[in-house]
Amino acid sequence: MISYRIAREKYKNSLSGIGAAKFGARWNSAGIEIIYTASNRALAMAELLVHLDMNEVPEDYYMISIHIPDNLKMKYINAKDLPSQWNKMVEYKAITRSIGNAFVQENEYVILSVPSAVVRGDYNILINPHHISFGDISIQEVEPFPFDHRLFE
Repeated sequence: MISYRIAREKYKNSLSGIGAAKFGARWNSAGIEIIYTASNRALAMAELLVHLDMNEVPEDYYMISIHIPDNLKMKYINAKDLPSQWNKMVEYKAITRSIGNAFVQENEYVILSVPSAVVRGDYNILINPHHISFGDISIQEVEPFPFDHRLFE
């Protein structure tokens, strides 16, 4: 499987959950390292765009293609198994964070597939950087990712 993430130039050759651990995010609390990736390029872009200032077109982003061997143990979370309003950031953040935190702390799986809150029907691929199989995951390709300026007009 290939998953995707968009990162600034200084992070383009690194797979680390340190950034997510600084403040926490939808699927992890602060202090819990997890790597957020997407199941496709368009989702990677959408997941990033919801966090960008639309007054500024980013110029130094890269698309990172990440190879995840098919034999690695993966856990799936379906949207239908979550509360109906799980994708609302404030109301259900504790629920989604507890799922992601448990995924990392239990350390049974290296991959957690979770529904995207940005694009219904698509899935994000979360990677546990502390799992014994994490070393089998590798960056396959890094290429500049210029955003179409019409997205910011």
